[in-house]
Amino acid sequence: QEDVDIPSRRVLITGATGLLGRAVFKEFNENNWNAVGCGYRRAQPRFEQINLLDSVAVHDIIHDFQPHVIVHCAAERRPDVVESQPDAASQLNVAASGNLAKEAAGVGAFLIYISTDYVFDGTSPPYKETDVPNPLNLYGKTKLDGEKAVLENNEDAAVLRIPVLYGEVERLEESAVTVMFDKVQFSNKSANMDHWQQRFPTNVKDVATVCRQLAEKRMQDPSVKGTFHWSGNEQMTKYEMACAIADAFNLPSSHLRPITDCPVVGALRPRNAQLDCSKLEMLGIGQRTPFRAGIKESLWPFLVDKRWRQTVFH
Repeated sequence: QEDVDIPSRRVLITGATGLLGRAVFKEFNENNWNAVGCGYRRAQPRFEQINLLDSVAVHDIIHDFQPHVIVHCAAERRPDVVESQPDAASQLNVAASGNLAKEAAGVGAFLIYISTDYVFDGTSPPYKETDVPNPLNLYGKTKLDGEKAVLENNEDAAVLRIPVLYGEVERLEESAVTVMFDKVQFSNKSANMDHWQQRFPTNVKDVATVCRQLAEKRMQDPSVKGTFHWSGNEQMTKYEMACAIADAFNLPSSHLRPITDCPVVGALRPRNAQLDCSKLEMLGIGQRTPFRAGIKESLWPFLVDKRWRQTVFH
C-alpha cells in the first residue's frame, strides 16, 4: 500500500453532520487540509462521535489530533427550540463553546466560532462588528453569550456572524429557506408567507469558503482575530424567497400570499439584521453565490415533477 500524502494543515470541525458543518468539512477537505469532522447523533461512520458537553472527550480529541484550526459549527440554532429547552441550548451554545475555546488555546489552535445576525435587534441595519448587540430572543442571547465565553477563554479566537443559511440539504426541514419548497410546489392550496422580516439568505458553500480563507489568512497573519460578519447580499422576505424559488423552477406563485404583519407566534425575530461585511471584504475574503443559482442547485433533487427535471438537466 502506497503512502498517501496527508496534508500537514489540520482542521477540526464540530457539527460536521449539520447543514453548515458538512459544507465546511468538504471545503477544507477539497483544498488540501487534513480535515476531521465530529458530530453527535448522526456522526458514524463518517465522522468522530463526540459529545461536546463531555469535557474529557473534547480535551482528548483536541490533544490527539492537534488541529491548527477548529471551526465550531455545532449549536442549537432553532430559535423556537431554544425557547422551549433553554438549559440544554445554553449548555451547547455557551458552556461547550467556552470549553472548546479554552482547549483550542491550550494547543494553539485558531478557533472560528459561528454566531448569528440574531445578536442584533434589527432596528438600525446594516450592522458593523463594532455595533452593540441587543438580541430579541433567547437564541440570539445564547449565541451572544457563546461569543463572550469564546473570547474570554481565547483572546486569539474569531467570531463569525452569519444570517439564515441554505444549501445542499438532506431534508427540506434542515434550512428555514428550503423548508418552503413544498408550499411552493403544491400550488393547489394557498400558502401564507412572511413578508415582514428582511432576510439575507446565504449559501453554506460561501460560508465554508470564508471559513477556509479566514483560516489561511490567519496562518500568514496572527493579527487576524476578533469578530467578523459574512452574508449574502440579496435582501428578501420569505415571501420573496418563495417567489424566487417558484421562478427558478418555472412554477406558479399566485397561490403564495404575502403577510406584512409582524409575526405573533414563536420567538421574537429582528425586522432587519443586515450585516455589514466590509471588514472581511477588505481582507480579500468572501464569496457569494446568486440566490437563484444556489437555490436551484439545492432544491432540484426535491422537485416532485420529474418531467420538468428532464427538460432542464438533459
